[in-house]
Amino acid sequence: MSLEENLLKVKNEINSSALKAGRNPEEIKLIAVTKTRSVEEINEAINLGVEAIGENIVQEAGKKFTSLLPVEKHFVGHLQSNKAAKAAELFDFIQSIDSLKVGNKLNDACSELNKKLPTLIQVNIGEEKSKFGVKKEEAEELIIKITELNNLKIKGLMMIAPLFEEAENSRPFFQKAKKLFEELKSKNIPGTEMNFLSMGMTDDFTIAVEEGASMVRIGRAIFGERK
Repeated sequence: MSLEENLLKVKNEINSSALKAGRNPEEIKLIAVTKTRSVEEINEAINLGVEAIGENIVQEAGKKFTSLLPVEKHFVGHLQSNKAAKAAELFDFIQSIDSLKVGNKLNDACSELNKKLPTLIQVNIGEEKSKFGVKKEEAEELIIKITELNNLKIKGLMMIAPLFEEAENSRPFFQKAKKLFEELKSKNIPGTEMNFLSMGMTDDFTIAVEEGASMVRIGRAIFGERK
């Protein structure tokens, strides 16, 4: 299938999953994950209507971004503190803050750039040793600390579900993330706008949408298998 056909299929599946759950499909923001993809592929996707892209590696993003058409740029990978300054310069949205150290580095860089940066807190909802993110019981404390940083604005949570052969097995983890998101949102923590729950990737995004995702991060289903 062509990139155009893949993108249409993904959008149709998002719409169907949203409607199945009684949700408005317009509430779900698609982030096209462009790790390892060429500038030509990414620009084709932008021309086909992709409005936001996600990159996992700061150095790779820096090499590509100067040649891209206008698009919203999200960082969706693990952010090392020594890459935070460059990330603040390159990206419009950081989805993966998981420590105060990284938050401080981003904030300092944004101060130098005179930039306000929207961010998400990454939660390790499956408590997997192989994944980054704070434990769910530590999320509120980190949010409160990040709100003290003038140049960052918390907009919600991000999570990666454990990988299963059957996507249906990821549902309880999405449900846990949605429950945590709603609990934190209900606290009306000053300085936050809990608008986004970023969860769901190629293998499980339809389940994530059914369970309340407002951002999905999709690469392979749009661009095909990595070469």
